[in-house]
Amino acid sequence: MNGLIDREITHITRVMRPSLTGDLAGSILTSVYWRKRLHELLNASMLTRAQLCSIDSLLVELDEFDAGGYGIAFPHPVRAADGTREVQVQVQDTVQSA
Repeated sequence: MNGLIDREITHITRVMRPSLTGDLAGSILTSVYWRKRLHELLNASMLTRAQLCSIDSLLVELDEFDAGGYGIAFPHPVRAADGTREVQVQVQDTVQSA
């Protein structure tokens, strides 16, 4: 069973990010879909520590994607989770005097 879970994690790792960013038409598969798949894996019995860490990392990537990007996995703006608009993050420049 662990071998099957390893293959599933490998597959999701390989295809999740490209399917989220999609093409000009938007996401191919939503973050809701991928989150559901990952939570189904979490429900499996006897997951190894490495498998738990891999699934957790993928869930963190989904959180980052849903927040609009600008992180390690999605360093550029991405479409919002609903696929309707691009999320913009405003960064304010501050000057501190010594």
